[in-house]
Amino acid sequence: MERKEFLKRVGLMGLLMPIVAACSKNDPQPSTTTTDSTTTTTTSCTVTDTETDGPYPLYTSRGSSIQRVDITDGKKGLPLSMTLTVKNVNNNCAIISNARVDVWHCDKDGYYSGYTNSGYLGTQNNTSAVFCRGLQYTDTDGVVKFTTIYPGWYTGRVTHVHVQVYVSNVLKLTSQFAFPEDINTAVYNTSLYSAHGQNSTKNSTDSIIKDSLTNELATVMANATTGGYDLTHTLYVSA
Repeated sequence: MERKEFLKRVGLMGLLMPIVAACSKNDPQPSTTTTDSTTTTTTSCTVTDTETDGPYPLYTSRGSSIQRVDITDGKKGLPLSMTLTVKNVNNNCAIISNARVDVWHCDKDGYYSGYTNSGYLGTQNNTSAVFCRGLQYTDTDGVVKFTTIYPGWYTGRVTHVHVQVYVSNVLKLTSQFAFPEDINTAVYNTSLYSAHGQNSTKNSTDSIIKDSLTNELATVMANATTGGYDLTHTLYVSA
């Protein structure tokens, strides 16, 4: 082989080797994280941010009475179907089956069940109620589903849902997730919600959500069949 031809082949191999090596690395697959205005790509999953469970966690009513899919309890509002997936950051973000997921949120007017609370409709005593509260155990796909209504809002907080995840009866995550601003605006313009008006607190100004939107903003899509919305969100825990 002539020296010129030999050098040409060596040079070509030198260019190809870094590319082959890069393609063969066993790096985690990138995942997309959506915020209100941008979509970013990360190279690994991380534990979902921890948030406060208050002010209305209602631990005294966490038994079989609220182990259910439909948590509306007759409350009016736009239908919301929630699909939540639980993944384990300690196992390459594999799904976790049989994890317990507890959720709770306010009704369309900003009131919580299980408490006496005040709002734009005055003071309501809901101590005997459990509306908009439920728990389910993840299936073999790491998924739980809840049928509810689109939450309203109360002064000082953006629209949100509270969530807790237990694995083998051990609490692994207490967090919250929020909704896209454009959908909040559309919902609160409908006849069911317009009496309360628009919420002046936004995701970017909410004291709890604003610094963790990368993993606490749910994906929400309109559902033409129900006239409501479908929500999907992934919860990452260390288990």
